[in-house]
This record gives sequence, structure tokens and C-alpha cells, in this order.
Amino acid sequence: MKPYSESCEQNCAPILEVLKRELGNKRRLLEIGSGTGQHAVYLAGEFPQLLWQTSEVPAMLPGIHAWLADDTAPSNILPPVPLDVCHDPWPDKRYDAVFSANTVHIISWPQVQCLFSGVGEVLEADGVFCLYGPFNYNGQYTSESNARFDRWLKQRDPLSGIRDFEALNELAAGAGLELRKDYEMPANNRILTWLKSH
Repeated sequence: MKPYSESCEQNCAPILEVLKRELGNKRRLLEIGSGTGQHAVYLAGEFPQLLWQTSEVPAMLPGIHAWLADDTAPSNILPPVPLDVCHDPWPDKRYDAVFSANTVHIISWPQVQCLFSGVGEVLEADGVFCLYGPFNYNGQYTSESNARFDRWLKQRDPLSGIRDFEALNELAAGAGLELRKDYEMPANNRILTWLKSH
């Protein structure tokens, strides 16, 4: 049975609108933290020129395989590779786009650091990194619902939590990435995009 994420179903359309602006001329995308695989199945078909590489921690791979086995799955999605951002080898290929949704508030801060470092390694010059999720600005929540969500995250796992934009942007700069755009999204989420500068 395929795993199902309601939030994936709800946010796919607005994410697609942003990715249409960012991925038009891209050819090879790495998705970090593909989750159930729903984002890939929904989004990849809109970019037929793009090879979409899914990835996840090993325990999640069977669910992604189940989604990709569906007859409706686009043919330009590659089978998932195991990727624990701090412990697994990153793909030895290079990509001109990286996409990750709802990851950095789930994983620990050291893992967030590993994620940005890895993106800096696999992204080609002028490649784009698109990161979707809730973020804080100047140490402040953007909504009361985000504050409640952050409390719930920390009760579940004290190492998780909504990250500060400024801290993420500093990691990006250290990985050779320059902020391109900060998109406002529904439900108090954002998409941050960075370009690989060199």
C-alpha cells in the first residue's frame, strides 16, 4: 500500500507554480527527502525535460518505490537513492537543480548543516536550490500557527524545529550559494531559492 501525506496533496499546486519559474531550463534535479514520493509523482510530469532523482533515508524507500510503480507515475523520475545527509555518500553526479520540501524543520541542526554542505557539492554553477517549508525571520514566528507547530515539533523531537532564515542563509553562503528569491506560500510557508555562484 502506498503511503499518503495530506500536506503533500495540499501544497503540490502552489509549489508547482514556483518551480515553473525556477526549473524551466533545468535538466537534472535531485530531490532531498522525497518522503512518500508524492511530490515527485505530482511535479516531475510537469517538467518532461527534467530527470528527477528521488532520495530518502533507507527506511522510507519502499514507499517511494510503491508510488513510482503506479502506472500514472511520470517516466522521468529515477528510482530513489538512499541518502541520510550526514551518513550516506551523496550522489557522485552533478545537478543543475536541487529541491527539498518540509525537511529542515524535521531533521537536527547538524543534519541541516550537512544538507547545505552536500547541496553545495552536488550543485553545478548557476544551479538552483529550492527549499520549501516554514521559516522564522529575525528569530520571530511569522504566525501563531507556526509557533504552535514549532512547539509540537519540539515535543516530538527536541532536535527539530522551525529554522531561522538568517541561519539558513548563512549556511547557504558557506556552501557557495547566493539568495535568489524568497516566495510567500500558502499556510505560512515559503520557498527559498539560492543560486550556486561558483
